[in-house]
Amino acid sequence: MFDVVIVGAGPVGLFMGALLLQNGHHVLILERRNGRSGLSRAIGIHPPALAVLDTIGAAEPLISAGVRIENGVAYSRGSRVAGISFTGDALYPFILAVPQTVTERVLESRVAALDPETLVRGAEVQAIHDDGGAVRVQASGASGHLEFTCKLVVAADGAHSGIRQQLLPDTPARNYPDCYVMGDFADTTGHGSNAVLYLEPDGIVESFPLPGAIRRWVVRLGAPDPGSTAAQLATLIGARTGVDVEAASNTMLSAFDVQSRLTKRMVHGRTVLLGDAAHEISPIGGQGMNLGWLDSAALAPIIAASLVGHPVGKVLRDFERKRYRAATRASTQAGLNMALGRPLPSSVLAARNRLFAKAIGVPAIAGLVERRFTMR
Repeated sequence: MFDVVIVGAGPVGLFMGALLLQNGHHVLILERRNGRSGLSRAIGIHPPALAVLDTIGAAEPLISAGVRIENGVAYSRGSRVAGISFTGDALYPFILAVPQTVTERVLESRVAALDPETLVRGAEVQAIHDDGGAVRVQASGASGHLEFTCKLVVAADGAHSGIRQQLLPDTPARNYPDCYVMGDFADTTGHGSNAVLYLEPDGIVESFPLPGAIRRWVVRLGAPDPGSTAAQLATLIGARTGVDVEAASNTMLSAFDVQSRLTKRMVHGRTVLLGDAAHEISPIGGQGMNLGWLDSAALAPIIAASLVGHPVGKVLRDFERKRYRAATRASTQAGLNMALGRPLPSSVLAARNRLFAKAIGVPAIAGLVERRFTMR
């Protein structure tokens, strides 16, 4: 009998596991993949997330491995439009850029240090059965059928969550008219540790620094990517921004469309949905992974109280309401970020950019924008 079985060993599941292990709980993490993903994917860690990561000793290793982004700059047609500082947080006056592969390695090492038997890879959960007093978790692995019994299940199995599909099969998704292709290349821009937005008539191009003199490029497309090569993406970046990107230096290439799916009900009997399993939002703005960590930090003390017999019904309802509000706020911000990057006629874009620059020049507005971008 485990206290908690966590489904999914991505950044959210690993962090939740470390939190619970640190509090002395008997935890099992089941992950269908046999190894960590080799893709860098999510790269942005915001100040509130760094604060909760610090509670398991993960903040400093991540900061040491990442790049501190203290400023963002917007350009359009070769001219600077505006700049904004991300230094408003007292403890972590920056957004941290670190590849997801590094993030998962740091979190997994923390889990292993607390209990090396916690993480089981190659175990794909097929179904859960809640009888009111305990939950049976059925999975398949290399050795065949697996079954575990626990007091609680935490589903951190991502946007395509099988557990969410079992519990809430009809949760609607909202599709957006935004498609992107992204890649990591050697950084030859001279922008240093600045994040850069290129607000161009054909759509936005975003650029973020990564460790090792690498830069992430994200380009908005008008339709799903047909399978661009690194050379084609480099050509597209050059055509829109005038920046010469070395195609041969590419280390990651990926494309994605955007949809969102928010559920008000995160708690289902003895099962709780976390992160993308509960609220999938657009990756633009980099808030999804952070949202899952903040979910976990809010949930951990409630689990601790529940496991020693304290009534937590009202607290769980408050938890759901607050986390749904946070997810809605993050989803709205991501929607605004995408709207900012959609194509516009040159004359309209120029007028919009002038208004944007004027607004950012007002300290109160700049402060609000900074807080929204950094999730404070």
